[in-house]
Amino acid sequence: MRPDTPAEHIAEAERLIRTATRYPEDQEPLLLQAAAHLELGDARDRASALYDRLLSSSPANPHLIKARQAANLWEYGHEAEARALISGIRAAAPTDPAPWEVIAEALESHDELEASHECFTEAATLLTSEDTPLTQATTALLTGRHRVRRLLGLPHDDWDMVADTRHIGPIPLDELHDPKRIWALGSNDPAELRAEIARLRAELGDRRAALSRPFPVAILHWPARELAELLTSYPTLAAEYPTHEAHLNKVEASLRALAASGTTNLGIVTASVPSYEAFAASEKSSPSSPSLLAEYATTLAARGKATPWPPTPTSPCWCTSGKPYAECHGADAGTAHA
Repeated sequence: MRPDTPAEHIAEAERLIRTATRYPEDQEPLLLQAAAHLELGDARDRASALYDRLLSSSPANPHLIKARQAANLWEYGHEAEARALISGIRAAAPTDPAPWEVIAEALESHDELEASHECFTEAATLLTSEDTPLTQATTALLTGRHRVRRLLGLPHDDWDMVADTRHIGPIPLDELHDPKRIWALGSNDPAELRAEIARLRAELGDRRAALSRPFPVAILHWPARELAELLTSYPTLAAEYPTHEAHLNKVEASLRALAASGTTNLGIVTASVPSYEAFAASEKSSPSSPSLLAEYATTLAARGKATPWPPTPTSPCWCTSGKPYAECHGADAGTAHA
């Protein structure tokens, strides 16, 4: 069960902090996840301390950590520090979409709509071009920019049209971002109220899913050699993995089923026997226990080991066959993901 209450978020943060001590090579993604849970548990001072700890250790993603720190500081009364961090990030012009999205949304949430629009536009200008395919992260920037432009009453431009066409939710983006929606809540017309409740539920569902899942829902992938070694050492797991081909097909089928159910932020984590045995030892459990496999996958995802799924059609397939995804496990993926 995913954390939902403040106490559960804090407990999950403490578990991630303990895991970071066992896996120092993965400290940065683990502590970032822990800080996110502390924020959700309203322990913002502890989250700030984690961000400071990360920034003092030559992190791989300093701009993202500074952006998260800025958003957190502003939420509990440290506006001047937050603004200074945001200015520094904008001046640095990082090529990672994530810090741009964080600071633009922080400005938006504090009614700094013009500054938020400037941030989103700077990021879009820097990170999108005709020669660069849109990713999930850059699409999120265009979606955020679309929302702020609607709040500002600005007319649609080319990037807004791209955001509209990339949106796959049940409620059109223009409706979700319509600033007049708030007035519908005061209507005496039951039909208008029902329509607005449906829109709010769709928006709230997306937001809650993002907040409660700060790392991907990941499926475990065993390369052929690793799976053979696993089954030699722990034959009781053969019921889980009858053949390597069946295992690969199950990975793809499971991810497609999750996507069809509306689950986002999906990924694949590649397993190895030494890593799995070390995890089992840390959990004081037997590697032959099938129930440990899902926990192992979740821990790898929390450690930042997940590869986003699905790949683009022309990218190498996740199964390491060397074939393009569209010619391997992604065959008919367009139909399956529609």
